[in-house]
Amino acid sequence: MSDILVCQKCGAKNRVTSAPSGQVPVCAKCGAALPWLHDGTDATFEADTKASVPVIVDFWAPWCGPCRIMGPILEQIAHEMAGKVRVVKVNVDENPRAPAQFGVQGIPTLVMFKDGEAVDQIVGVTQKPLLIERIKHLQQLG
Repeated sequence: MSDILVCQKCGAKNRVTSAPSGQVPVCAKCGAALPWLHDGTDATFEADTKASVPVIVDFWAPWCGPCRIMGPILEQIAHEMAGKVRVVKVNVDENPRAPAQFGVQGIPTLVMFKDGEAVDQIVGVTQKPLLIERIKHLQQLG
């Protein structure tokens, strides 16, 4: 992963190549937690799903109408829950191995990970409050 993440607190742009194990990316300027939203690939998938916070993998495609509805919802969640969740977007047209591994047959499909293990899945569009509730449930799991 090598992404530019913008700090919500001070506006600084941060190049994030990886976060140290057990930590979330933070702003180099002010130290605030950064919204952890980035594109994943088949090659980076295993590393992308391991984090100290719950990980939501969004299997999507640019031509998918329902996916275009979920995209902004996931962006909002990544910003509102900065430091508490990681959102990884995987384009199924460009990365077929990861969706096949989880039997993805319809998109959008959200697979949620805790400590690198898939623990929940949602197929189709879901409302933001329900998604936040499920993320909080994952955070409470030991």
